[in-house]
Amino acid sequence: MTDRGGPRRGGAYLPPDQRSRRFEAAEGRRTDGDRRTEDARARGYDGPARRYESGPDDLPREVGGAGSHQPLRAQWDPTSREELRRPRTPRPERQVRKQSKLGKFASVYGWRAYAIPLLLVVTTLVVVDAVRTGDPTTTATGNLSLPADPGFGALSSDTSGSGVIGVPPQADGNFAASIPSGELPDGGSFAVDGAGTWHLVPGSSNQVGQGTERTFTYTVEVEDGIDTAGFGGDESFGRLVDQTLGNPKSWTNDPRFAFRRVESGDPDFRISLTSQMSIRKACGYDIQLEVSCYNPGIGRVVLNEPRWVRGAIAFQGDIGSYRQYQINHEVGHAIGYQQHQPCETEGGLAPVMMQQTFGTSNDDIARLDPEGVVPMDGKTCRFNPWPYPRS
Repeated sequence: MTDRGGPRRGGAYLPPDQRSRRFEAAEGRRTDGDRRTEDARARGYDGPARRYESGPDDLPREVGGAGSHQPLRAQWDPTSREELRRPRTPRPERQVRKQSKLGKFASVYGWRAYAIPLLLVVTTLVVVDAVRTGDPTTTATGNLSLPADPGFGALSSDTSGSGVIGVPPQADGNFAASIPSGELPDGGSFAVDGAGTWHLVPGSSNQVGQGTERTFTYTVEVEDGIDTAGFGGDESFGRLVDQTLGNPKSWTNDPRFAFRRVESGDPDFRISLTSQMSIRKACGYDIQLEVSCYNPGIGRVVLNEPRWVRGAIAFQGDIGSYRQYQINHEVGHAIGYQQHQPCETEGGLAPVMMQQTFGTSNDDIARLDPEGVVPMDGKTCRFNPWPYPRS
């Protein structure tokens, strides 16, 4: 058959002009491949020729290389990937302010970044204020200065007299009306009239304190007719007495003194819980206020049961602290501190030998005994049940 237009394809002949264009395109591909092969040979590559096919945007893509749609295969020329890869568009420069260290700290810790410095400032101010408002008399302990303990009056070596110790001199009996803080506060019930006799509370103890000069023996007793069930019973009363005198803040902080509780024999004094009317007989009632005292004539530290139950308005402390004050104050008279004391430092702790039942202000105490040792100087202390409160 005569060839009129060129080779048959799909039952038709291609015209000469189409045949020539296809031939030229095929030649162009081969020529392009040959050119790449020659370039590789020029760089010193000796391997077999590689096949290339056209990729998008008329860029040739290596079979099995980057961007190829053919199955993965090993590359002969490791540099071809760099040659065929499209240039990466440079990232635009961002005009962003660099964050400061403080800003980074705030972003990481949030509100804590502001709270922590504020708390440090507040803590510093509180410490400075505490130092400034402390008692001016201080004792050094290492690098820390602490307010000194309140002082004491003269210690008497004779505790065997017969006069009542711990009650102001006889007056006109009108002090109760002028010092309302000395009145007995409202509270629980107490015995008005006791039997005037006391029973022993069983119990004894080992010596507490060094006692380089004196070891005092004592018993614990309760007046017949007093019901102690409301505050734990007789045993509870005796236990508080022992614990108070054995506390390092009490009198045994002074190495000269020691105490030992006994159940028999003739003790140095008897710590006796006593009813309202029996107290007035033992301590007197010239000032018309509920009092406690030490009466060496009967050998008793007489503790006022109405005060034990209700405390004192002027003391302004809890009832437990007031009971400790009662014990320490009256035992202080028994071991030789017969004289009362004034408030020493404005806003400081009251001396344990101050009459805190009637007031912690010097002016209130001075009204009770205008000729006494307490000046009317306006100083006011805070309640304190201990001889050595900071020990």
